[in-house]
Amino acid sequence: MIAGTAAALLAAVLFLPLRANAISAQKAYVLDAVSGRVLYEKNADQRSLIASTTKIMTALIICERCNVLDRMRIPKEAVGIEGSSMYLKEGEVLTLQELLYGLMLSSGNDAAVALAIYCGGTVEGFAELMNDKARVLGLTGTHFENPNGLDSPGHYSTAKDLARLAAYAMENPIFYKTVSAKNVKTGERYLTNHNKLLWRVEGADGVKTGYTKAAGRILVSSATRDGRRLIAVTIDDPDDWQDHQTLLEEGFSRYSIQRVVSEGEFVGTLEVAGGENCRVRVLAAQNFDYATAPEEHPQLALPGPGFVYAPAVEGADAGVAYVLIEGKAVGKVPVVYGATIEQTPTEEKSFWQKLCGRTR
Repeated sequence: MIAGTAAALLAAVLFLPLRANAISAQKAYVLDAVSGRVLYEKNADQRSLIASTTKIMTALIICERCNVLDRMRIPKEAVGIEGSSMYLKEGEVLTLQELLYGLMLSSGNDAAVALAIYCGGTVEGFAELMNDKARVLGLTGTHFENPNGLDSPGHYSTAKDLARLAAYAMENPIFYKTVSAKNVKTGERYLTNHNKLLWRVEGADGVKTGYTKAAGRILVSSATRDGRRLIAVTIDDPDDWQDHQTLLEEGFSRYSIQRVVSEGEFVGTLEVAGGENCRVRVLAAQNFDYATAPEEHPQLALPGPGFVYAPAVEGADAGVAYVLIEGKAVGKVPVVYGATIEQTPTEEKSFWQKLCGRTR
């Protein structure tokens, strides 16, 4: 998964007890970005036009590949682009950070083209960078053809992919600073963030709005409380502001982060074949936290045959333990041996001594 815990997570979809009929979106997805838990989904893998939420990827690439303090002279190719705009003028000079504000707060299609040309040489070249990054992040339902989200049959994503992209992007401090800003002044321009949730939801700190007639209203939002971040995505949603408030509030109130196991904590035992002792304790190698509801009680299970061959070395890798909720694997945590079990000499031992390390 993208952010948060050190443990590698498996995707287990366990739904919020939401009033499903109250969610107007055709597609939706809610992700706990710290634990990786999916809290809600609705048609989340269906490909859709994504309008200006495209600019999440545009901004991310600029933040990762460029120095945002660099200045650029606006080319004529970035002036007069259709749709939303920060009204760039040919020949004016702005920093990349100023253009990022115009991109993410004012949803400037012209800012998107300017940044794409600066970073990728051409709009087409920048689209290749966008698709390369999508592949690296495992966004299998996503393909980009432009940096601003103007409708195109080959330009699409899914609610699930947008949530995963946003969760990753919000870990970038420059991206976070940009999308969490409510108002900024860039030269003679005063920019106000189109994301109304920044004023309406406690802890809201991103991410991006989007709209075209063909795509409908699209919203990707983020909110952080007590170190826990939720990402919500709705696509084709006529009541997206209210839906996101509902999804985020219920996500925070219904679930809380629980320490499932701490580093060094006893997890279980394994039989030791050919060792001086019959069994060896297995300990968690790191902490594992997960978002759980009050009635849920995570359990740990060791996979495999249940035995190892001697020697077992204290602190050495012993594989993984799976974290289960209602019998479903929701994550895994690495485990280590809690003691050293030496191998017994085989030439003087019976079969049972070889197996167990003592006469039965």
